[in-house]
Amino acid sequence: MNVDLGHTGVPQIHTHEPEQAAPGHNGPVACVVCIERGVDYGPGKLIDIYRPQPSAGVPVVLLWHGVGPDERDAPDNGRHHLLASVDFTRERAARLGADPARIVLAGWSIGGRAAAGIALNPAAAGGWRPSAVACLGSGFSKPAPVTQTPPASDLPGCEASPVPFWLVHGTNDPVVDATQSRDFAAALERQGWPVHLDEIDTDHAGVIMAEYDPGLGRCRPATAQHAIRAGDQAARVLALAATGRGGSGQHAADQSR
Repeated sequence: MNVDLGHTGVPQIHTHEPEQAAPGHNGPVACVVCIERGVDYGPGKLIDIYRPQPSAGVPVVLLWHGVGPDERDAPDNGRHHLLASVDFTRERAARLGADPARIVLAGWSIGGRAAAGIALNPAAAGGWRPSAVACLGSGFSKPAPVTQTPPASDLPGCEASPVPFWLVHGTNDPVVDATQSRDFAAALERQGWPVHLDEIDTDHAGVIMAEYDPGLGRCRPATAQHAIRAGDQAARVLALAATGRGGSGQHAADQSR
């Protein structure tokens, strides 16, 4: 089940049914996905839910976006909204039959920094910790919204048990340099934390299959092939993080082209 924070539409429920797989197909098994759009998770805040059918026992991915209008204006940089979405996801996962013990906390840009901060500071979310963390195009040297401390500074003194980190970064990112993910991956490995790093030939928004539109003041769906390829790879990484697959968890840079 995927919970996507950042939708601003009207509550809707859609069902997506994939085409029939060809005979002899050995790839991932397709499934029916129920999509609930615009679900309230807090006062005036909406979330989208993508739920496979059936959903019993499936892992959950909570995906946080980057800085939006609400975060720019909020005195706490959106901390209250982020924690409210965690509470909502934990409660809703159990009610829908998903596995509340397998919640991956993922985020793009500052959303990934926030996710990393919670993994390194369990007290920030009332002692709760995700089963894994995925950070897409994120930096780690500045304070995270929830903890108000930089994840890179928190790591050396962290006494919490390690959880897997999955990092994805565009090699042409002009907003957050890819060295942020490289350095953090190396630091995680030194501390004995499982970490995977994928470096992809795209830019900052491309890792989420988007492109920034200055006129809109926000991102929109990408049309460039590098972003489409990168978004597809990021989705695969999220699936691996949710299922716990993907090898031994050692630091490995995958230069995807």
